[in-house]
Amino acid sequence: MPLPSRPLRKLGFLTIGLFDEADPRRGHESTLEIIQLGEQLGFDSAWVRHRHLQYGISSPVAVLAAASQRTSRIELGTAVIPLGWENPLRLAEDLATVDVLSGGRLNPGVSVGPPLHYDRVKDALYPGTGDAEDFGYERVRRLLGFVRGEPATGFRGADGFEVFSDRVQPYSPGLGSRMWYGGGSLRSARWAGEHGMNFLTSSVVKAEESEDFAEIQLSHVREFRAHHPDGERARVSQGLVVIPTDSASSGQRAKYKEYADRRTPRTSSPQGPARMMFAPDLVGSSAEIAERLYDHAAFREIDEVAFALPFTFEHEDYVQILTDLATGLGPALGWRPRH
Repeated sequence: MPLPSRPLRKLGFLTIGLFDEADPRRGHESTLEIIQLGEQLGFDSAWVRHRHLQYGISSPVAVLAAASQRTSRIELGTAVIPLGWENPLRLAEDLATVDVLSGGRLNPGVSVGPPLHYDRVKDALYPGTGDAEDFGYERVRRLLGFVRGEPATGFRGADGFEVFSDRVQPYSPGLGSRMWYGGGSLRSARWAGEHGMNFLTSSVVKAEESEDFAEIQLSHVREFRAHHPDGERARVSQGLVVIPTDSASSGQRAKYKEYADRRTPRTSSPQGPARMMFAPDLVGSSAEIAERLYDHAAFREIDEVAFALPFTFEHEDYVQILTDLATGLGPALGWRPRH
């Protein structure tokens, strides 16, 4: 086993929270139970994805509000909220509220760009103004300003019996330093650094200067830190799909291998006109995965991860994977559980 460049400091996991249309509560409860299990196993963070007009978590902030009341220590994040679906002022209120309820454990991750399949949803999302909406970085800047306490209006004080604030309430002082940007390009990495955010590296990146996924992800880490006020101390969390099999049954191992094999062809070359590169899924024993991670150029420069759980597995599969992550792979990477 090669020696790590530095011990892994923070181990997190990411889930999509799928559910059956006929029984959505069961799927949401499964997600909450997985987050609770993560805390019991000593994980540092649990992250949820979003899925709008699909059968996955559509309101990650609401789900994390529930999770905040079932946990006491684990950090709770979104990876990521696409701001094209959101009003930054209203989202800032929701994020601050959940951060207060959680005792300062919320780590909101966001991204920009038009909503997926925008032509299909713009009339429902922005009737009459769909072609005028700005889906660029200004949307993030507005959210950051509101979260960090910048004025939202020029008025504060009493109006009859009502008292008004000129900034988002509740105000949660530490939340501004826990805002993350999920980026897959050099431009996004640079912007996040320049605006003092934390950076979530994506498992889907643009092939701009290379067609090697690890090299691309490394270039994003370095670009981000080169433009961040904290330099090399700026926080980066690496995102990859990781499936340890130490305690898996033979049936689970076969399912995991089939899952990864189906997805492997898209990892060999850039996909589509945007030249997107997908990270290979890492499947195997904790020792095997640790060795592959130590060979990963980007992993050697970070000390935080949010490993993604596969989308379509069963609850018991996630229990096995999380348990092996916490008891096998994490310690092999120098990580120590928090309790």
